[in-house]
Amino acid sequence: MAFINKHCYRRQLSQLIMKTNRLIIIRHGESEFNLKNLFCGWHDAPLTQKGVHNACSITAAALIKARLEIDKVYCSALYRARHTAEMVLCEMKCANVPVVVDWRLCERHYGNLTGFNKREMADRYGEQLVQTWRRGYHAVPPAITVDNPYYYEICNNLIFSEVPAGKFPLSESMAMCVERIKPALEEIKQDVLKGTRVLICTHGTVVRALVNQLEGLSEAEVEKINIVNSVPIVYEFNMQTGERIGSMTYLGDPEYIRKKTAQVASLGERSSEKS
Repeated sequence: MAFINKHCYRRQLSQLIMKTNRLIIIRHGESEFNLKNLFCGWHDAPLTQKGVHNACSITAAALIKARLEIDKVYCSALYRARHTAEMVLCEMKCANVPVVVDWRLCERHYGNLTGFNKREMADRYGEQLVQTWRRGYHAVPPAITVDNPYYYEICNNLIFSEVPAGKFPLSESMAMCVERIKPALEEIKQDVLKGTRVLICTHGTVVRALVNQLEGLSEAEVEKINIVNSVPIVYEFNMQTGERIGSMTYLGDPEYIRKKTAQVASLGERSSEKS
């Protein structure tokens, strides 16, 4: 009888010991289009020097401070995300970690808004319409046309060679972006639940889509999310049940995150408001 009680105790104790794993998500460092307040989407804009620096001084520094390690990286095909991941891995001294480049993690395609200043578009078409194009869940910006200065550069970019026939977008809504990333997220989550310590390096709207799926947010809730460059987001999962434990955690200074979040939400200052 004593043996049975001891066995039951051990079984109950094992049930209390929850095996968990974490998923790290980052938006790439500042790009040249971020700096100029331009719609970027599938244009392959490089990082600024600040963006390169922040990958080390903000992203990698936060992960090192939190003692988080990385076994595998999933990354957008766009260079600004790949460069960010490369700098983070080098700074963390784990440059040999495998990197999976996946076009499904590319930024939302902003159609014919690509290359245009957000504030100038708001002044031309009205803030409400442009904010609807930016944040509305089902709103699709005008499709990119051959007259757009980045049309041929995007359509002929070899980094998109893995995009299946008939799947190459000319513009996307948030809802379309969510549908695109769903299969990729499921594959990534399976890795996480097997114990692989995963970092996803991607883009602002894609992070919003990932958060939408991981937290089961409503369309109205996801429209209000704004994602800061370079600051890691961490999720924790029960490896046995697959359930998320709590909500996302930012690794960074709260005041810095608050300030940068407001900047991301903004369309930018009008020329007359700049000093």
